[in-house]
Amino acid sequence: MNIGDGPLSLSFNNRDPVYLQVVRYFKEEIATGKLEAGQVIPSRREVAGLFKINPNTAQKAYKEMEEQGLIITEGNSPSRITSDAQVLSLIREELISDAVDAFVASIRKINVPVDELLTIVKNKYVTECSKD
Repeated sequence: MNIGDGPLSLSFNNRDPVYLQVVRYFKEEIATGKLEAGQVIPSRREVAGLFKINPNTAQKAYKEMEEQGLIITEGNSPSRITSDAQVLSLIREELISDAVDAFVASIRKINVPVDELLTIVKNKYVTECSKD
């Protein structure tokens, strides 16, 4: 993870607690492959400095990630991303589900027939992916 090698792409919103936004950042990094199973992550203090957040907030984020099984910290060793394939798979599913929920909530008001909506989404997705 190049968290300390360049600018971080995390801008905090005012809706969600900062520690949960840090947890989500790590989940996104895992889901996109920027962080791999077993990879060592920066210390809590380093994350606090890099994200310009209170060290207690970083500690709370790490505690949450440990409770969710995202990271493992053994003794005085650095924290690592879990190697549990099931947990890693669930992270991806959770992020996809959250995105779909937000999309459905916003599009429902327009009352678009499902077939038309799926065609629009498919075309947009293919167009956006071809730009990469």
